[in-house]
Amino acid sequence: MYTNFMNKLVSLKNNRIFEFLVISVIIISALEIGAKTYELDPKIVLFTKYLDIFVTVFFLIEISIRFLADENKRHFFKNGWNVFDTLVVVISLIPIQDSEMALLARLVRIFRVLRMVSVIPELRVLINSLLKALPQLGYVLLLMFIIFYIYAAIGSFLFAPINTVLWGNIAISMLTLFRIMTFEDWTDIQYETMEVYPFSWIFYLTFIFFTAFAFLNMVIGIVVSVMEQEHELAKIVKNGPEPSLADLQNEIRELKAMIFHSQSQSNMSHNKPETLQTE
Repeated sequence: MYTNFMNKLVSLKNNRIFEFLVISVIIISALEIGAKTYELDPKIVLFTKYLDIFVTVFFLIEISIRFLADENKRHFFKNGWNVFDTLVVVISLIPIQDSEMALLARLVRIFRVLRMVSVIPELRVLINSLLKALPQLGYVLLLMFIIFYIYAAIGSFLFAPINTVLWGNIAISMLTLFRIMTFEDWTDIQYETMEVYPFSWIFYLTFIFFTAFAFLNMVIGIVVSVMEQEHELAKIVKNGPEPSLADLQNEIRELKAMIFHSQSQSNMSHNKPETLQTE
């Protein structure tokens, strides 16, 4: 009986309708959180309270089903997404009204939307790709910071007398450069300095080339490369590793041996009647 119960839990966990139901409840939870930011009718406020209780109980049942249906329960919490889902569900059990933890409970309820990532595998691949790309991105960001620092120092030395609001010190200059990198009215800043330094356009164009074009493309390239590796890893986990060239060659040799063996046996079976007839 226990085995049948566990099999039913496993089939329920892997059921596409159940997954769609979980996604639907996550979306309803997100809409309910957004609705609370408006001034609502008291009846609707009461409805959202009952809806919040329903969502909390549903997520508690859902995480319990996932835990019980897991084949290796000892390793269930070694998965970061399982730990995140469990924390969100447990902290959501904290009552919001008349509680010192009310603010924390409200904030955790907002993070229910992130449970969409743990439910949809494609989103998990994206997040895992970003996390694995962080070490490589760190060096690119460090080099970008160096470029920012150099250009900010040059800008504060040259353009501070023109506009202290934008170039007063190196920290403000870096904020101005970030504005230039995002193309937020950067031409107004350029034309203002060109009235004093006609060739200051070189400063802006070279900075935009290094940051907006070169470094950002490097960041995109790193993320795309890691994402491809994650997709390949997901395929291997789902379908098993693809056979290598050596494996294919071994299989061809085995097939040839089997074919040769079957042909030799068929030849022997044809030769036996002939020998009997000659006798």
